[in-house]
Amino acid sequence: MTATQDEREALDCGFAQVQSVFDDCLAYARSKLSAEGITAYIEGAHAICKTGRGEEPVLLFLEEMPQVAAQLGEAVIPEVVAFTLKLARSPNSPAIAPFLQSLAAAARALESRPLFTEYLHLVMQTMERTMPRVHGIDSMYASPCLPDFLKSVPFLLSQLSLGGLRNWADYGIRNYANDPDRQRDYFLLQSTDSRAVFQRERHGTLLVDHERKLDLYLRGLWATQVNFAPYSLAFDTLRKPLPYLDHLGIHLPDAYDDFILPSPAGGRGAGGEGERLPSGGIVISGLDRYRALLAHIHAHRLWTTPLQADNLSPFQRIAIEVLEDSRVEYLAMRKYPGLRKLWCALHPIPGEGACPEGQSCLRHRMFTLSRALLDPQHGYRNPAILKYAERFHSVMAAGNTTTDSMIALGVQFIAETRVASDSSADIYFADTEVSYRDDNRLMWKFFEEGDEEETASKPVRAQRVEEARDEKLPPRLYPEWDYGSQHYRPDWVSVYEHLHGSADAAYIDKLLAKHHALAKRLKKIIDLLKPQHKVRVRYQEEGSELDLDIAIRSLIDFKCGITPDPRINMSHRHDGRSIAVSLLLDLSASLGDVPEGCTQSKLELGQEAVSLLAWAIEEMGDPFAIGGFHSDTRHEVRYLHFKGYQERWDAKAKARLAAMEAGYSTRMGAAMRHAGHYLAHQEADKKLLLVLTDGEPSDIDVKDPRHLIEDARIAVRELDRKSIYTYCINLDPKADEYVTDIFGNHYTVIDNIQRLPERLPQLFLALTR
Repeated sequence: MTATQDEREALDCGFAQVQSVFDDCLAYARSKLSAEGITAYIEGAHAICKTGRGEEPVLLFLEEMPQVAAQLGEAVIPEVVAFTLKLARSPNSPAIAPFLQSLAAAARALESRPLFTEYLHLVMQTMERTMPRVHGIDSMYASPCLPDFLKSVPFLLSQLSLGGLRNWADYGIRNYANDPDRQRDYFLLQSTDSRAVFQRERHGTLLVDHERKLDLYLRGLWATQVNFAPYSLAFDTLRKPLPYLDHLGIHLPDAYDDFILPSPAGGRGAGGEGERLPSGGIVISGLDRYRALLAHIHAHRLWTTPLQADNLSPFQRIAIEVLEDSRVEYLAMRKYPGLRKLWCALHPIPGEGACPEGQSCLRHRMFTLSRALLDPQHGYRNPAILKYAERFHSVMAAGNTTTDSMIALGVQFIAETRVASDSSADIYFADTEVSYRDDNRLMWKFFEEGDEEETASKPVRAQRVEEARDEKLPPRLYPEWDYGSQHYRPDWVSVYEHLHGSADAAYIDKLLAKHHALAKRLKKIIDLLKPQHKVRVRYQEEGSELDLDIAIRSLIDFKCGITPDPRINMSHRHDGRSIAVSLLLDLSASLGDVPEGCTQSKLELGQEAVSLLAWAIEEMGDPFAIGGFHSDTRHEVRYLHFKGYQERWDAKAKARLAAMEAGYSTRMGAAMRHAGHYLAHQEADKKLLLVLTDGEPSDIDVKDPRHLIEDARIAVRELDRKSIYTYCINLDPKADEYVTDIFGNHYTVIDNIQRLPERLPQLFLALTR
């Protein structure tokens, strides 16, 4: 639903970019706010627009405020507007944009209106205390470090309490009052003092303070010495790292908080180490957590031998890892019985039957078994848990066990207890994270390093944007990597999705006819690569054809008054090839240029190449999608859909490709993250993201040319962690200067652009052979 004329008049903001995104932002706000909230939202945007501080504050307010108001209540809108106007009337107007950018992260971290109000007071105090003064009189100069402080707030609040943030800011204000440059470094987390105070405010037990004690602990327990390689849990925003052992030593966190163990229900458990609380709970100190971790990892060093992983499924490997963890702990406890008490205190107690029906309960079953193997007083009654606990103890009592001894137990446990919902993507994680155990990477070796087996197919339905048709979707917010400060700017880029307009599909057919001879050569290669066998997939609610046997059985059930099985369809899949492909097209303005020596523009050559590639992939039978992107600052990255994974390569998709146009800039990192979001949901063994571009990432609001290159490089790493292989086809003769920084050696530079229609399909066939 677009904005009404009254709403546009109430906004009364003449910035072209604000007008272009107002409909999308308002549609998103309507899904979060009441009618009164919408009125306050528009009035707030109007007030900020009239401050005369440019379009950036208005765009940020429109994007961030609905989420903040939904989290804290709609009464927060006028409070934020009043605070923004106060900044605008002071010399500190440059801080408005980072202030508005910090709102969503502050709302998520603080979660309550009173704490959010305290946050606003903290920002105001920081501004007032860091403004230069002359003879004690307030000056008309802006605070030099307030924008830097606000840029760091999203990260700081993800790691510190509001009190910790106040203490951290207070230290920087007091100790660098007469040195603005060092104060800026402090608030950007670039100085040694800044990180040291940050670590102090995080609380917990610091490894550096207890390293000698832990070294003596290992010497006394195991008569060994090992190097410690600490890592920080504070600065890794993508995933939570786990301890592990490699040739450099034991990698472990640089700080551990005290662990509070609730009072066990019904007297279950084997007791615990540490101080008891009045509530009956137990506090395990950070130092004891380090001891538990080191004892476990060194038990692996003594008794674990690597296994070949390639012939085991992911489920089987999980089971074997849990059993091997229990085996080495059993051997360690036989030598030092007191370890049982410490490990039992830190090991979670999964509730029997706690995993809801329909979720994947595999982890829950495995760690229920792990608890049963560790704690003799576990109290579980599940027959499978009791059976395998008894078998485990029988194997251990026989003596001379090895890591290989756990293979048969793990494989048999999975085979005997597995249910259909184990393959669900909705995994039950509660009480399944054992904080003192490592990631078990030392247990496995592979024929080809890194070529690990993927998990079973995930029943996650791929999101189909094409179903939305002409609906306007709310902006999707993505982080962007700031290589200067070495952390993410959260919710920094707004990506808007649209279904591309259409033209005459016959134009694409003419392009294919033009390259008929090339298509004929490609067809011979395709016939050799195409899987020759198809496998029926039965019991489908939606499929390509009716399964007569199931349909007749359902009809008989219906006639007999029994609820019929609705899964009366079947489909087919290829046996031996499982590839999903996303083709991401750079649609920036430079695509309209005509290269020297050519009669066609890059856009026209790209249309020919993409048409041939789409035909080739369709002939192979692989699911694929085609999307394009361009950007006009971080507030408006447009992602245009030409073809979805579930669509056929038919007249509708061809019509959209025929209407392809070039314009604006190239914010590549956000576009790759968005394309990867859809590709990650495809059920395929291999996922390939092909990026076709003619230049380096750039945008009109970015002055440092390295900024977007570094962000794109980090985006490629993120996709790699999701098992998505990214490959770039670049049409820029100077691409060697930057493309390696982003894609490594996964790229091809096409110097002779006239050969693009020939090279693009050939590259795809070579990559998926």
